[in-house]
Amino acid sequence: MIRHLVLFKLNEGVERDDPRVVAGVDTFRALEGRIPEIRSWELGWNFSDRPIAYDFAISSSFDDRAALTRYLEHPEHQAGVAPWREFATWVIADYEF
Repeated sequence: MIRHLVLFKLNEGVERDDPRVVAGVDTFRALEGRIPEIRSWELGWNFSDRPIAYDFAISSSFDDRAALTRYLEHPEHQAGVAPWREFATWVIADYEF
């Protein structure tokens, strides 16, 4: 199995209630069940106020690296990620478990 972690940091001046952010989160929430490669899907807002914390996280799992690649290339995933480029940066980690 592969774990795919994504941590998002909203750009300076962008808040959680920004309509772009709300739409972006809604789009990510809708991906579960729409892309067959997804085995597990969790997402949520960070509640820590530590300065090193990121704002939003997605934790998902896939059967293998090929399934992760198909997910990453899937048109619905690409459409979901595209708007986030306007208001956030992110880091990822992919690992086998």
